[in-house]
Amino acid sequence: MGLLRIMLPPKLQLLAVLTFGVAVLFLENQIQKLEESRGKLAYGQDLLSQRRAPVLRGRVGRTGTDHHACGDGAVRSERAIARHEVREIEQRHTIDGPRQDATVDEDDDVVIIYNRVPKTASTSFTNIAYDLCAKNKYHVLHINTTKNNPVMSLQDQVRFVKNVTSWKEMKPGFYHGHISYLDFAKFGVKKKPIYINVIRDPIERLVSYYYFLRFGDDYRPGLRRRKQGDKKTFDECVAAGGSDCAPEKLWLQIPFFCGHSSECWNVGSRWALEQAKYNLINEFFLVGVTEELEDFIMLLEATLPRFFRGATELYRTGKKSHLRKTTEKKLPTKETIAKLQQSEIWKMENEFYEFALEQFQFVRAHAVREKDGELYILTQNFFYEKIYPKSN
Repeated sequence: MGLLRIMLPPKLQLLAVLTFGVAVLFLENQIQKLEESRGKLAYGQDLLSQRRAPVLRGRVGRTGTDHHACGDGAVRSERAIARHEVREIEQRHTIDGPRQDATVDEDDDVVIIYNRVPKTASTSFTNIAYDLCAKNKYHVLHINTTKNNPVMSLQDQVRFVKNVTSWKEMKPGFYHGHISYLDFAKFGVKKKPIYINVIRDPIERLVSYYYFLRFGDDYRPGLRRRKQGDKKTFDECVAAGGSDCAPEKLWLQIPFFCGHSSECWNVGSRWALEQAKYNLINEFFLVGVTEELEDFIMLLEATLPRFFRGATELYRTGKKSHLRKTTEKKLPTKETIAKLQQSEIWKMENEFYEFALEQFQFVRAHAVREKDGELYILTQNFFYEKIYPKSN
């Protein structure tokens, strides 16, 4: 420094001193960071050693096969935890900045669940969703439950809710499957999915299902069905008091809308019927009927174009309309129908069907107008006025 004072002008001497001071501070800071990193890594290694010790003692000091098995499992578990913690410490010093989570645009943060009731033209409707998904840019996912069980275990309910709400890569998403209604709110979900469904005249649905189990349909004609070979007609089954055509088999649409409560599946439960009605009104965006499926599709296209833009035209002109047709189906006689209608179960299922039909027709009457035999969706019929305070 004495040589610098002799050789350099005063201003340059000051600059050199400042530069030297900054360099010293920088080096001290780096040394301190290295010391901290080494200390944290040492802590992680100590933790690993400490967690091994009790496990090893357990294996040496205990006797018996069960204890040895648990000890070996504990070794793997404890080592994995310790290594994971060490890796986390190391990664904090190698990753630049916080990891950014994937975000979903608000318009795409939409999930539709179609908990389809069997034999209600659900395959025909679902095929429309599949045909439109690439064009309208959304995902379609089939919920395949073991043995088509419509009731999920509690742990599967938790998994399903978590998947639907947090699987961002699958949004917007259209989920469909033979599952009963599941209330997402009871799991603490703020933004619930949109539920839709279609139901059918209960006797017509049962007749269709009866023949489907025996003869299949034109969708997968080569697939062997569970009752294949049974040539008995539906009329003969009812006359003989068979189990496949018993009034109890009518009890399906009510529990599908009622949900996962045990009472929902108690055949003939008045509480289940009222709960199904409540859910239809309050938890389902729109419920159509098989007999008026085109109008149901038209309303969906008008209200949820993100998914169903082009659906009405596709249904009218596409090759997949009414794709799945049960083969060898014979309509029941008036006597058979009258016998089923004496059942209290039919009366309740039919009450629910009539309730859904009335609600659907009410929605349709306020959404469309008929002209020259064709239905047209109404344009917007409201506007805003008297807006205060006035903007400058």
